[in-house]
Amino acid sequence: MKPVFDYRRMSFYQIWIRSFADGNGDGIGDLYGVYDKLEYIHSLGVDGIWFSPIYPSPNADYGYDISDYRNIHPDYGTLEQFRKVLDRAHQMGLKVLLDLVINHTSDEHPWFLESCKGGSPEENPYSDYYIWRDPLFKGEDKLPPNNWYSQFEGLAWEYNEQRGQYYLHVFAKKQPDLNMDNPRVREEVKGIMRFWLEMGVDGFREDVITFISKNMALPNGNPFLPAINGLPFYNNGPNLLDYLQEFRDVAQEYGALQVGEAPFTTTASALRYTTGKHKVLDMMIQFDHMMADCFLTEYVHHRFSLRKLKRAFTKWQNALGKKGWNALYLENHDHPRVISRYGSHKFWKESGKMLAAAYLFQKGTPFIYQGQELGMTNIRLDSIDQYEDVASKHAYHTFFKKEPVSRRLLRIYVSSRDSARTPMQWSRGPYAGFSGVRPWFHVNPNYLRINAESEEKDPDSILHFYRKCLQLRKNSDVLLWGDYHEYFPKSKQLFMYGRRLEGRDEQILVLCSFSRKAIPYRLPKGLDESSAELLLCNYPEKTPHQRGMLRPYETVLLRFIQKSS
Repeated sequence: MKPVFDYRRMSFYQIWIRSFADGNGDGIGDLYGVYDKLEYIHSLGVDGIWFSPIYPSPNADYGYDISDYRNIHPDYGTLEQFRKVLDRAHQMGLKVLLDLVINHTSDEHPWFLESCKGGSPEENPYSDYYIWRDPLFKGEDKLPPNNWYSQFEGLAWEYNEQRGQYYLHVFAKKQPDLNMDNPRVREEVKGIMRFWLEMGVDGFREDVITFISKNMALPNGNPFLPAINGLPFYNNGPNLLDYLQEFRDVAQEYGALQVGEAPFTTTASALRYTTGKHKVLDMMIQFDHMMADCFLTEYVHHRFSLRKLKRAFTKWQNALGKKGWNALYLENHDHPRVISRYGSHKFWKESGKMLAAAYLFQKGTPFIYQGQELGMTNIRLDSIDQYEDVASKHAYHTFFKKEPVSRRLLRIYVSSRDSARTPMQWSRGPYAGFSGVRPWFHVNPNYLRINAESEEKDPDSILHFYRKCLQLRKNSDVLLWGDYHEYFPKSKQLFMYGRRLEGRDEQILVLCSFSRKAIPYRLPKGLDESSAELLLCNYPEKTPHQRGMLRPYETVLLRFIQKSS
């Protein structure tokens, strides 16, 4: 067993490859583009890369419907090119994580095509690789085995004419769920892990990993909560810990990192899986803090609540701060852009920087999503037909259908995953410097103002602020290891938290205004700002921070030395 490398000191950059950089001139991001941008990624001060799926896929869910786990999608390059990227990243000191998507495959995967033929497992070993059930009947009408809803496309069951049975799909119809209770399936997963780990990959981000074990009694869910109907029966299922332990054993042969994505999880579950002698994951990506402006799904949108955001932050910091470790993030491929959600377009630069400080200085390992470090924002399109995301299209055509089109499109604007998937804005050139030809998806028109080339030249840019934050974190034991404490939790405009390391006189205080107006603040009892060292401010030095007041979306880091009595 090899020890896992010290991910706690690290930060990671997530690449959703289709929109990152087009290196071969076909309008689609690829590994050639990634190779060309490795110097840029390294310059941010991150220590590793997480690739969203780069495997062959029909792209029903843009890579999360995999048809071959041991190859590279032709749109993105070849295994040889991936090895070049991997080797170059390692030469630069960057770790590389891949997405491991094992709750489901594509319905075009050879396993599923064989499974559709049916037969006994002895005759057809793929017969029970997926979760199949006979239909129920009401008269002559076929009904699904239960009333579960999928996360993306209506009911969670799809009838297959060839086999004469329904298969379970917790996500899209073209993403049939694997039957992880089948030992052969688990052996397939372990073989996939070894394939990439032997190549030199440093670990995995494991997609919706807490969904892989189901209650095979398949009881009906709550019909009054369709968005989560069935969730209690396929989240944190009865055999999950055992299956994760099998995969953990493989990862530990190579000292590989395992980051589990866990929608709808609890802190108790996270502690169970990431701590103690039965630890099966190193970190968990949870969604609590991404619900501060919505209910269960971003499509059911409401006014942003700072109190809700702070409660989520603090709950996870307190729960995992002592025994476990947090994965810190504000953006990824599954969520709209955070400035458009929790910040302000009017105070774009200020709020973009403030949001960085709000999470990067908490205790945990930060993940930065491509374009987040530039302050990229949501894209507004004129028709649902211009969107690509399967979940967005389903939501638009299923819910709030009595609302006017303009209102439904507004819901898509604030909720669609496509806003995180617009081409990376590299320059003011054609197509934002992403490609020399028309890209696969729409470029956000604000690329003329928001782009890497312009921000490199601006010392006061969001890009340079991210670099400063990562450097500060890396060089401070207090910010790496110190305890977290939130102050003034009832404030609706101010997020203030402190970091302090036991046995040290030093405390670092992070102040974040979520207000469009100047607001007053007071420091916690016992702290005198006149004795504080200003470590960071998101406003230019020519407009210095004023004690006792925060400007719109201002963030300030203050360092205090409190002598022991």
